[in-house]
Amino acid sequence: MRNSKINILNIDFENITKNELLLRLRDYISERKKTFVVTANPEIVMYANQDNKYQSIINSADFVIADGIGVVIGSKVLGSPLPERIAGFDLMVELLKLGNENGWSAYFLGSKKDVIEKAVQNIHHSFPSLQIAGWHDGYFNWEASTIPEEIREKKPDLIFVALGLPRQEKWIYENIGGFENGLFMGVGGSFDVLSGTVKRAPIVWQKLNLEWLYRLLKQPSRWKRMLALPLFMVKIFREKLRTKK
Repeated sequence: MRNSKINILNIDFENITKNELLLRLRDYISERKKTFVVTANPEIVMYANQDNKYQSIINSADFVIADGIGVVIGSKVLGSPLPERIAGFDLMVELLKLGNENGWSAYFLGSKKDVIEKAVQNIHHSFPSLQIAGWHDGYFNWEASTIPEEIREKKPDLIFVALGLPRQEKWIYENIGGFENGLFMGVGGSFDVLSGTVKRAPIVWQKLNLEWLYRLLKQPSRWKRMLALPLFMVKIFREKLRTKK
């Protein structure tokens, strides 16, 4: 029997496949259990190792998923291999499909106004039986916002938050306590893809685990963020050497 959690650089990842995860999340939503999902890539892990508060937030989640082939490779190097990468965008789309099949409702928070409006329009077109509880762009007064109250009144089953790292996880952590139910998940740039503003890597790049390279080639300005991957691997090998002593 495999361990339910695998610790990688102080982050507790769920030792689970995408299909297993979807079955559990479906049950959680059907049973109206409040759920916090984090899809963590090397960038999130590295940030968490520099910010203890953020690390605590990540580890407080019900599910921390390996969103990034670097995390999966790192788990193998450390001798506790995760079964597979679960891309955050793919997980969101699968949840939208389940929502469409089960008549769930969803709320979308984050990104620019025109981007989120187009994303919601496309989601409604692709998943017509999914109830759109509402949406709001990511530009609001954090301290004086009434958004949490507005979402609570609508009682959505799915709450997708695209405020970027680390804001989206912090927003969820600070507000989830006031909700009775709902699956909360940070989704980074997913609204950009769903709106058509940004194109996702072709399937062949995804299968070769080179989606990160495709994004870098399309958006060279991301190079500083991409430095997290080699730095992550350096930290992984240092940890491997440390544990051998």
